[in-house]
Amino acid sequence: MLQLSEEMSGGSARLRVDVYGPEPREHVLEDMNFLNYRLAKVNIEPEVTLPEPDIVWHQEGDKSISYDGKRMTFVGDWAAGPLQKVVVTMLALKMEAEGLHPFHSAAVNYRGKTMLFLGGESNHGKSMGQIEACRRGGLLVATETTVIDEDGVAIMGSEDVFLKKRAEGTERADKAAPNKGVEKFFGSMPTWDDFEGPTNIDLVIVPAIDGNFDPSTVEMGKFEASFQTLHSLQNYFLLNELLAEGHVMPMVDTEELRAKRAEYVKRFVAPGPSS
Repeated sequence: MLQLSEEMSGGSARLRVDVYGPEPREHVLEDMNFLNYRLAKVNIEPEVTLPEPDIVWHQEGDKSISYDGKRMTFVGDWAAGPLQKVVVTMLALKMEAEGLHPFHSAAVNYRGKTMLFLGGESNHGKSMGQIEACRRGGLLVATETTVIDEDGVAIMGSEDVFLKKRAEGTERADKAAPNKGVEKFFGSMPTWDDFEGPTNIDLVIVPAIDGNFDPSTVEMGKFEASFQTLHSLQNYFLLNELLAEGHVMPMVDTEELRAKRAEYVKRFVAPGPSS
């Protein structure tokens, strides 16, 4: 029996989730913090407008997950963590189709210029760079995710610096308590104000914080800039993700989408006018 049909939005993108099972359900996810952390701002819409679901969850049956190129289907008893991850991926695809690109990055408007701290291929210090820039008077644009349109304009960003609570299925013992790095760098978390409205990206920085490095600033070549940018964009499609024991994230990417993404990256890293 259909117990719930719920529509979520990220900007102009819409995602519909249908849940079947023996018991009524108020929401697909009880906690939206993970979605807002990963996709800047996700809303539960008051009405369902999409004619077909993008995700279907049959709560009874042997546990499985599948993707037919259009719809993700869960069967069985699934924890909140894998559901969160799949919603993020499917909504990120919908956002991309609307010309909205989630970047794994932080962003700050500092002295009238907006700097993007790109996550790139690894966690090298984008959050610490964002906190330090805000500590020096910068205005917060984004923490974990910056959503950037086809023209290179940041239109929205996540607000929480760290994910303080992880649902079952997203546990990470290899990640230290998020406040420990802040304590070592800053003593306590600085405070700051938010930047209001869209903003052009004036400078992209790929930070690398490592005790073995000598302090330096190096301009990246076009290939490296493209490489790191593509890593940042691909972060949301979870192509190397284990959702649960014995169940991998289905392949959601296509050659057509990858080609479009590569073309967008080419335009994004192209040199802009001198300032």
